[in-house]
Amino acid sequence: MRSAGSWLGALALAGALLAAQALASDPPLQCEVGSYRLDNGEMLDIGPGAGGQLRWRTTDGRTGALAPQDDGTWTSTLGWTERPDGHRVSFSDCERGGVRFDKTAGHRVPLEHIDTRFRGSGVALAGRLTLPPGEDTVPLVVLVHGAERDSALQRYSLQREFASAGIGVFAYDKRGTGASEGRYTQDYLTLAIDAIHAMREARRLAGARAGRVGYQGGSQGGWVAPLAARIEPVDFVIVSFGLAVSPLEEDREAIAFDMQRGGFGPEATAGAMEVADATARVIESGFTEGFEQLEAAKAKYGEESWYPAVRGNFTWYLLGNDEATVRRQAPQLVYGIPAQYDPMPVLETLDVPQLWALGGQDRDAPPGETLHRLARLQRDGKPIVTALFPHADHGMYEFETGADGERLSTRQPAGYFRLMADFILGRPLRSQYGNAELSLPP
Repeated sequence: MRSAGSWLGALALAGALLAAQALASDPPLQCEVGSYRLDNGEMLDIGPGAGGQLRWRTTDGRTGALAPQDDGTWTSTLGWTERPDGHRVSFSDCERGGVRFDKTAGHRVPLEHIDTRFRGSGVALAGRLTLPPGEDTVPLVVLVHGAERDSALQRYSLQREFASAGIGVFAYDKRGTGASEGRYTQDYLTLAIDAIHAMREARRLAGARAGRVGYQGGSQGGWVAPLAARIEPVDFVIVSFGLAVSPLEEDREAIAFDMQRGGFGPEATAGAMEVADATARVIESGFTEGFEQLEAAKAKYGEESWYPAVRGNFTWYLLGNDEATVRRQAPQLVYGIPAQYDPMPVLETLDVPQLWALGGQDRDAPPGETLHRLARLQRDGKPIVTALFPHADHGMYEFETGADGERLSTRQPAGYFRLMADFILGRPLRSQYGNAELSLPP
């Protein structure tokens, strides 16, 4: 469906796949990749896709996968559904940047790209500053990773989309990914220091063009970006589908949401929480203890009607693999994860303006308790805006549900990109962004 960005999203990878990813390098970007301004004024982003495909996106949230055809055109399928949506894209003189989306022509926006290598927290990291055309002062946003292992420089479309909206963007490969050095980690303090170094490098490269600066962090980046801003202040922070609870609390809340969506009652939820207690003991021990308690929970509840619906954020992995596999795979997949990390001491002392964009159907990071805590911080005078997109899952993707119960992503919510861009640009926020439920500070 999409790359997982939640704190244990990497556990979706089998050990063999992980090893292959560690050895493989991303292919060079196709010359079609870029942001295009269509003759009707709309923006069209073309990015790399899976398996030699491309992916198109528009700022209203629509997206599709593009497959090459024998006549030189590219045909589209809706979101990640693999179902044709009728769109067709063609490129004329790729180097000069001509495009046609259905019947509308357009041209590539001449964005300025500056590649760099800079020193993070003890390792060399690969980054890229992307600037809008011209010499005007622009705000700068540093994109902070989730838990994914993909190269941000290859995969993050926001580096082009924001730049086409008049925003300077700095993307960088997280340590241990892409062209960056170091060991992959999920230690938030280490990642926050890396983000601070990325911000300093972005300011250096932008020079006189740098205006207000801040972070946009998705999923796990929602723990990292506020921490970086607390250590070294910036002008704004955006958290997308992130949380104001700990990783272990995230898993419990996700399991409770599993039970709610499945229509199960309090007795089932209580049993599922016992399972969560057992998986928590395993993760807290660094995957060295607690397996007997976990096996006992499996034996006690494995035949219950609600048991197959238990997914959580990492519990599904521990339920679906034997002890030997977990001991072998899990430590490297979640290296450095602070399972009990409490973000509230940071958020309670953070006076930087924040935008939190959350998905009402987020299975990996349910927003209920996070919204409750952010509302309290708003009442305490913190400059926090929340936006709940009611039909969005993790990654801020709307979806359709197949006959097998699996979700297939179709698009991002209307208004999501415009909300972030307006916040970064410092514009007064509109009263409506798609169907988002906005909550502004008093």
